[in-house]
Amino acid sequence: MKQPSNRNLERLRREFHAPADAGKRDRLFADAAEVAKELDPEGPVFCFSAEALRRRVGEFLGTFPGEVSYAVKANPGEHIILAASGCGLTRFDVASVHEMRGVHSVAPRAQFHYHNPVKSRREIDEAYHAFGCRRFAADDLQEIYKIADTIGRSSGIEIAVRFRLPRLGGSSAHDFSSKFGATRPEAVELLKSIAALGFGPVLTFHPGSQCTDPMAYVRHITAAAKIARRAGVKLAALNVGGGFPARYRDADVPPLLIFFTAIADTARKEFSPEMPRLECEPGRGLVAASTSLLTRIKLVKHNRDEVFINDGIYGALMEIYQVSDIVPPARATRGGEQLVGPTRLWTVYGPTCDPLDRLPVKFELPVDLREDDFIEFGSIGAYGAATSTRFNGYGAGETHFVREVLSV
Repeated sequence: MKQPSNRNLERLRREFHAPADAGKRDRLFADAAEVAKELDPEGPVFCFSAEALRRRVGEFLGTFPGEVSYAVKANPGEHIILAASGCGLTRFDVASVHEMRGVHSVAPRAQFHYHNPVKSRREIDEAYHAFGCRRFAADDLQEIYKIADTIGRSSGIEIAVRFRLPRLGGSSAHDFSSKFGATRPEAVELLKSIAALGFGPVLTFHPGSQCTDPMAYVRHITAAAKIARRAGVKLAALNVGGGFPARYRDADVPPLLIFFTAIADTARKEFSPEMPRLECEPGRGLVAASTSLLTRIKLVKHNRDEVFINDGIYGALMEIYQVSDIVPPARATRGGEQLVGPTRLWTVYGPTCDPLDRLPVKFELPVDLREDDFIEFGSIGAYGAATSTRFNGYGAGETHFVREVLSV
């Protein structure tokens, strides 16, 4: 993904690290419709609202009952890291040393939680010595010994045991327990080993991406308390993972405060009389609403209710194909104005030669769509850029800064 222009990044730096009016001298588009009218982009582009991200970061920092880390995998863009750190985020959950390098280049004082449960020895060594990482995750005894052999044993190093519970129903879009996580009996033994080796013991879990049920956190926190008691270990922290949902089309998403209240109340009850430090690491829930995708129509087949655009499932719209619960809002524009009037359900195809390149749900858009109209898809800030490929030479590139983006 092509990064925003240097001028836009410099504007962000001034906005977050200089007087409030310093960034207003640079051009800032009103919205994606203005980007389409003024720039007439041939390829798909991202539209990023620093203000939208600021609001969401403020909501997490102001109401979560503990420490907040940003899960970089959701969107590693330099502008995202810069804006998030400018809003007061100092901790970053990373899955690779490469992500550490990217964050460090923008926020050199960042603290890292290396919560990928599987790492090579070289990755552990570089994370520890080059980036000062003092938190590692594991769900297997071999991984714990690998960490100890590579960087030694110290109470200044925390190891987070990732555990899992059986998935109940469809409370999340992605089942994160299918690949990682120790069972409850395994987690008890891992905690004992961590304490015996002299590391700081932490428990962590992930209820699944786009989790819409606060009770999923309640179940995991209750289990975490039982695991810690059976291990006879006092936790340095309890990390409740990510999973906090973003708002998509047709999604029933409770307010964040309901999740946070359930988390705090359950931790206070289950870990009485002394509750461990609470942590969370949102990705999607933090950045999804900050960015939209502006696409251009290449062909309209009115007789078949089909529209072909310049991005698709091999680009920033990949997740729509993978997860049926994640459907972004969409609107069409022409000449800088939103198209209104009668609508119909359209089948939307991407630009590649692959017949799979079709969005699995239909979108309600104006009946009089034309070639060279634009369609903006909202809530693309999470995973839209991170998972985009260049298959057939297509894919979103530039990022433009706007005041507001399309949201639900």
